[in-house]
Amino acid sequence: MTTTHDDLTRYLTASQALAETATEVEELARSGAVESYRRQLDLLGRRLQTNPRAFREMFISDGMGAVAAEFRQPELSQEFTKTLWASLLAGNDASMVLMRFVWNLPLGAKRKFIRALDTYLSDRYPVFKGLSVNWPAGASIPPYIRTPDERSADFELVNQGYLGYMNIGYTQREVDLLVWLEALRDKQCADKPCQLGELLAGRKEPRGGCPVQVAIPDMMQLLGTGHFREALDLIESINPLPNVTGRVCPQELQCQSVCAHSGRPIEIGQLEWFLPQRDRVVDPDGNIARYANTPDPWELAVKPPVAIVGSGPSGLINAFLLAADGHPVTVFESFHRLGGVLRYGIPEFRLPNTLIDDVVEKITALGGRFVTNFVVGKTATLAELKGAGFSHIFVGSGAGLPRFMNVPGEHLLNVMSANEFLTRVNLMQGHRADYETPLPECRGRSVMIVGGGNTAMDAARTARRLGGKVTIVYRRTRQEMPARVEELAHALEEGIELAPLRSPSEFCGDDRTGFVRSAVLDVMELAEPDASGRRRPVATGISETVDVDLVIMALGNSANPIIRDSEPSLTVTTAGALELTEGSQATSIDGVYSGGDAARGGSTAVKAAGDGQAAAREIRDASLLPAEQIREMVVGAKRFTDMASAPNTIVERRELQPNIVELTVNAPVIAKNAKAGQFVRVLAEPQGELVPLTLADWDAEAGTIVLVVQGMGSTSKMINAMQVGDRLEGIAGPLGQPSELHQIPADQTVVFTAGGVGLPPVYPIARENLRLGNHVTLIAGFRSADLLFWVGEGERVDELQATFGDQLDVIYTSNDGSFGIEGFVTVPLKDLLDANQRGEGRQIAEVTTIGPPMMMRSVSDLTKPYEVKTVASLNSIMVDATGMCGACMVPVEVGGRLVRKHACIDGPELDSHSIDWDKFLPRFGLFKAQEQQSKVKHGWV
Repeated sequence: MTTTHDDLTRYLTASQALAETATEVEELARSGAVESYRRQLDLLGRRLQTNPRAFREMFISDGMGAVAAEFRQPELSQEFTKTLWASLLAGNDASMVLMRFVWNLPLGAKRKFIRALDTYLSDRYPVFKGLSVNWPAGASIPPYIRTPDERSADFELVNQGYLGYMNIGYTQREVDLLVWLEALRDKQCADKPCQLGELLAGRKEPRGGCPVQVAIPDMMQLLGTGHFREALDLIESINPLPNVTGRVCPQELQCQSVCAHSGRPIEIGQLEWFLPQRDRVVDPDGNIARYANTPDPWELAVKPPVAIVGSGPSGLINAFLLAADGHPVTVFESFHRLGGVLRYGIPEFRLPNTLIDDVVEKITALGGRFVTNFVVGKTATLAELKGAGFSHIFVGSGAGLPRFMNVPGEHLLNVMSANEFLTRVNLMQGHRADYETPLPECRGRSVMIVGGGNTAMDAARTARRLGGKVTIVYRRTRQEMPARVEELAHALEEGIELAPLRSPSEFCGDDRTGFVRSAVLDVMELAEPDASGRRRPVATGISETVDVDLVIMALGNSANPIIRDSEPSLTVTTAGALELTEGSQATSIDGVYSGGDAARGGSTAVKAAGDGQAAAREIRDASLLPAEQIREMVVGAKRFTDMASAPNTIVERRELQPNIVELTVNAPVIAKNAKAGQFVRVLAEPQGELVPLTLADWDAEAGTIVLVVQGMGSTSKMINAMQVGDRLEGIAGPLGQPSELHQIPADQTVVFTAGGVGLPPVYPIARENLRLGNHVTLIAGFRSADLLFWVGEGERVDELQATFGDQLDVIYTSNDGSFGIEGFVTVPLKDLLDANQRGEGRQIAEVTTIGPPMMMRSVSDLTKPYEVKTVASLNSIMVDATGMCGACMVPVEVGGRLVRKHACIDGPELDSHSIDWDKFLPRFGLFKAQEQQSKVKHGWV
């Protein structure tokens, strides 16, 4: 410790030195050299203010010289590496220069840089650990993937991409640099195999490559030099769905399959997906700002309007490109939510719905219109769309009908298609407590997935998240499975079992409940390759029986016939897909184009996107029309779009009986095309379930339809509680086949048996028969006189009698005898049949029965011995009601063989004598327990 005397001495000494220095500085300040220095410094300051970039570049240049010198050393030092990384993290102009500098280094120098990161920064960034081993060919920075324990019980995203690292504490800039490091692996191959593929002898299409021709090498160069925004602009100029295709495209079969780094291909798909996601983080309102000043193409009316059928990958890219080119476009989607297979088929743990919404937002910002609950081929035909003013149509409606194996026991409850299962979960959110759609019970149950593709993986992993004990049954080995390698690996990591070389030959059920209980599996072996190039599975003669509570069939799809059947001039392939002109996306109908699964019969999202892109180019090139004609077309197409988008508002409500309500609802396009015997699919509210309701009546001029709803479950009770002015969330239709009408001889009659609320669907069919000149006998049954409706003076049945007189005979029955004949509708029907046997009365030409399932069966059983044609109208369990889900299966015997028919495609009217009622009736109890739980939850019981 210093003393007071020492401190005083040091102070006096320092003061003397300071005084002497000040004197010297004052004398030197008057010298010529210092005066010159001051003038130069002042000039430098003024130049720095007027042209700062020149000095910044000069200083950066000097700094880069020092960086270059460091890179000439045998290895980078720890101090330099950390300083360099800190400079890169700054995210300023100097960082950009450094990124460009490293990108342009020779491979040896880049390896030196990676070794330094591995050596000095891997403690801070574990993803750098071991990165230098076999870099760049065999080492990369992977995207962030949640662990199996974290992800297997929820529906959050599994592969979270590079931005997923932000969830464990990395900054946005750090993530940018991880992506930059992955881009540094790129070799800038001159022949661009990742983009163009490899041409092989004997093949029409190249092996690998990008179906939408994203300029991948150019994207890599922009990423490698730090130009992230420019890289996104480049991709979106070619493919507006990079955040979708980057997620679900099988890159291992496309761009990455021909990557020069065959051991560890560059993460091209993840880089594509990263860019739009990064843009969302950096600029959340970027889409709105980017398209804010886009003129409305409907107002400009300088290019002809285009209709796009389906909002899947092919339809969305087609709509975006045409809207960006100035075309007024309307996308017609059969579901109430947009995205097609991207939304109903792919779970959110693989493809978040926000990515679909992002694309829809862009199209909307460009002036595109969307019409939901519109089933092209039913709500309107392709010809009607063209007649409305659309110059061209792109059909991207998807593949359609799910395939089954047609083995014994497929009719059992809880044997369903993957389409149905995934739609109930993904689209209808049935796994959430606040949604109404019922799901089969999975928790703690044995779930079998039959199939080996991506859909099988999606179904298996979904069932696992719902608590199921899941096994994938596949008739070949793991090596032959067509599923993406990543998806299969994730499924196995999540605890899903794989049973290879097994194929179901029969499903066995509980005779009392009708539910599946076990499966008989044939043990297979592989023989010679088949047409697919994979070894053909053959049965060994050995089988095994396993317990199972739920079977999900994921065997692919066949073509949906709705559009095909609505356009006789539309040429299709032998498989039922739309046939295209060679080298084009054009169909056999002028101005109609197609792509994706509708034309391919089953493919990938990125190939579908490529088809939509190619069709957009063709439509653009074929759109040279006179200006006045274009304006007229735009007016017509806009009018039709507005009419199709009209809200389904209740305009009239009548309470027919307690718990039975008649609703008149605004639905102009449906009313215009409705026919007797058809039905509609109704969504009451956003979180509700889809239910089929028969069309009781319609008024094309007023644009309304009539629905009669009996409150049975939660949804029907909810609908019955709605009032005039309320709006149903969506109505799709008219669906199903209309009644087959034909004239009968004057001495014959068409008999209708209507039980309770079976009267409303019978009414329009009977009316059309009367209009056709046929004699009609209506047998209407009610439980009691207290439940009568539509039969009083001035009501619908009375009006029919007043209009058609003796052409209509009406017979009423009641269970308790309080009105009409005592008993069921079968009592007077048997009297008529017996009279016919005696040669008395009008001969019955045919019988149509609509009402409670047991009543329809009784009518069918009664008429069968008399050999009288009998038709039953079936509103079975349905989800989409367009054939896509396969839920409304009806077991029908044809030629001594049990086959599947679907009420929504083949019906709703089917030959009742061919229906296996013992196998069909239990289907109405499929979700009985879930429906009861829902009613309890809502206080309906």
